[in-house]
Amino acid sequence: MHLIEILLLAVALGVDCLVVSFSQGLIFTHNRVKNSLALAFTMGFAQGIMPCIGYYFTETVSKYIEPFGNWLVFAIFFILGVKFIYEAFTEKEENICCIGLKCLISMGFATSIDALVSGVSLSLTEAPLLFSILLIGIMSFLMSLIGFWSGNFFKKIPSKYLEIFGGVILILLALKSIFV
Repeated sequence: MHLIEILLLAVALGVDCLVVSFSQGLIFTHNRVKNSLALAFTMGFAQGIMPCIGYYFTETVSKYIEPFGNWLVFAIFFILGVKFIYEAFTEKEENICCIGLKCLISMGFATSIDALVSGVSLSLTEAPLLFSILLIGIMSFLMSLIGFWSGNFFKKIPSKYLEIFGGVILILLALKSIFV
């Protein structure tokens, strides 16, 4: 994976953080700075650590999946991209209204499952792990902050378009993995 592909992956993974943080920004009226930083740190950390787990899990089974590496990368990114787009058109419960430690960990874990799967792709494409996870974590942190504060200022931005954008990026990365 090249720099631009890792950057696009980081943006696509950060979209979930942005959307969840946007909904939190709509809700909270007190302690906004503290809440936004706690949420952004949790999201960035979770999005950064989960690809490591996926990456090292791949190492243990790599001899079995290496012959199918490009197709597996294609399948992972394509399925994630379609999932993002599908979720953009499904009704969601917007009752995420807590910022306690238990809630932060839950939101961090829930938004980073896609990042866990992307760690497999990082391994199969021999992307530099440390650089990739730092970029993914920092991008998720920044997109969480942007989402939180955008929720405060722009209460009517439909998150559906952001999810579609993230899905399209992942599908393009999927296609690139088998055609280039």
